[in-house]
Order: sequence, then C-alpha cells, then structure tokens
Amino acid sequence: MATDQSQENRFSAEEAVQTVDAPSTGLRTVKRPLPSQIWYVLRRWPIIPIIILLLVAVVAFSADWISPTDPAVQKLNFNLMAPTWGQPRPENDTAANKADFDMSTDEGLIGYMIASKKGFTRNEFILGSDGLGRDILSRIIHGARISLKVSGYALISGVIIGTAMGILGGYYGGWIDEILMRFVDIWNALPFLLIAIMVGATIGATETTVIIIIAMIAWPPFVRQIRADVLTIRSLDYISAARIMGASNLRLMMRHILPGTVSTVLVIATLRVGGLILTESTLSFLGVGIPDPIPTWGKMVDEGYQYLINGVWWSSFFPGLSIFLLVMAMNFFGDWLRDRLDPRLRQLD
Repeated sequence: MATDQSQENRFSAEEAVQTVDAPSTGLRTVKRPLPSQIWYVLRRWPIIPIIILLLVAVVAFSADWISPTDPAVQKLNFNLMAPTWGQPRPENDTAANKADFDMSTDEGLIGYMIASKKGFTRNEFILGSDGLGRDILSRIIHGARISLKVSGYALISGVIIGTAMGILGGYYGGWIDEILMRFVDIWNALPFLLIAIMVGATIGATETTVIIIIAMIAWPPFVRQIRADVLTIRSLDYISAARIMGASNLRLMMRHILPGTVSTVLVIATLRVGGLILTESTLSFLGVGIPDPIPTWGKMVDEGYQYLINGVWWSSFFPGLSIFLLVMAMNFFGDWLRDRLDPRLRQLD
C-alpha cells in the first residue's frame, strides 16, 4: 500500500515537471517554467539596474535635444500646474509663432517672449510645473546631467587619492602607514555637512565648489580596503620574484600591485556613486549646492516640498523618484559586481 502510494507520488511529480533526456550523458535536465526562468535571469544579472543606468546616461548626454523646453524658462501664468501627461489642452495651446513677429527687431523679440509665456504646447508640463512655472520634466532631464557630472568628477578624484594612499600605506607599512591611517580617522571624524555649509557660505556655491566638497568624502572608503588588499598582495610569490629581479618600489606598486586592486576599486566605486549623488542632492536641498539657474534634483525637492501642504505633490515627487531610482540602480549594480568579482561569493551562486 505504501509502495503504491510512493510510486503514484513519483509519477505525479514527473508529470508536473517537464524533463528533457540528455542521451549523451544519460542525465535528465529539468526544464524550468517560463516565470521561473525569467526570475532566475533577473536575479543572476542586473538587467533592470542596467536599463535604468543606461536610460539616465542617454538622457543626460542628450538633454539638449530631448528636453521639451528650456528648463530655466518661467511661465508664471502656469505655475504649479498639475501634470498634463501629454494630453492636449486646446484652451492653453496658444504658443507664439515666430512668423507673427519681426525677430530682427527688439520689439519683435520682446513681443515674442511675452506671447510665448501666455500659452504652452502639448509637450510642455507633462509632469507639471513648479512654483515659477518651469517645466518639471525639462528640469529633471537637465538635472540628470548635473548629478552624473558632479558625482563622476568627485568619484574620479576619490579613486585616485584613495587608491594612492591605500597602496602607499599597505606597501611601505611602518610609520607611513600609521600616519596615513590616523589621517583617515581624523578626516572621518570631521563634521562634513557643517564644513560644506561653511565653505558654501564663505566661498560661494559654484559647480567647482560642490565638486571639491563632495570629493572630500569620496576618497576615505577606498583607503582602508585597498590597504588591506595590498597587505595580502605584497606577500605573494610573484611580488617576491619581481623584487629579486630588481624591480623598483614604484614598478612593484604600479605594475604588479595596482592591477590586483582593480576589482576592489570597481566595486567600491559603484557602491559609492549612489552615496555621492545623495550628497549632492543633500547639499542642494540645504542651499549650498549648484546655484540657479542650473537645475538639480535635490534643489527641485527643496523648492517643491513647501507646496506639499497645498496638495502640489508633483513638484517634489518626480525629482525625488529620480534620485531614488538612480541610487537604487547603482547600489544593486554594485552588489552584483561585488558578487561577480569575489570568488568566495561566486561559489554561492
């Protein structure tokens, strides 16, 4: 009785799972259902984060061509307008036509500028407008360029400084390593936001100033991790062989040790980009970020949250959503890259 029941269960399980015989090996390969295959691919490869990152990169580099309008143009007649979602509004579709004005004279130019602010076309205000009547979608598109530019420059400087200090400390050790590590400890203890506010208020908030401020916190995470890798690499046999053959310290560090830290640098860099973007948004929110009229996502959130009490949610929601998607995509991609490049984590796949 028990035997018949176990055979029945086995046959029902075989019917539930489609199998394909492999005649060359005699093994049976289980064919996953389509939803299971899709879920497996999404877990194994960062498809969604890569799509988001590619989309943001394309938008940032082609902002001047795909932006519906100039992000700095103010149309006060349509301030705090709700999103149109691209739907036509004939009562407002009264955009000025240049053919109706003499653009060669000052009077014609002024007349055209006045008339152009009394209406808007279908591709404007798709995601609504802010308190000054500026197109939110256009500002988000141009803000992507600023976020990538500022975080990119700060990250490059952080990689160079942090990697150099980590290699020097790990290779030489002794008092050089002690001085560098204590300097990192002191640097991490500094109140960064307070320093950023003081610098921005004293020197003035410019694009270069913001990049320098963000670069100040970009390099410390690289130092300790790179130093730990160098402490392991410098004791390997091929380093000893290169030293015996007469390789100088500079050649050992640049030619033999630095390549061994590339995977670590890539992982830390991808994980740090999200934090740097949040830092730029925080500085813009506090008023010490990129100055007007350059749009940034953090500044858009700062300008829009004051209208939330009036039910104007779109002015801060869409730039905040952009920050969330970009940061999460970078974090997920960094986690995947760490799992791919770490042999110990790769064994768990």
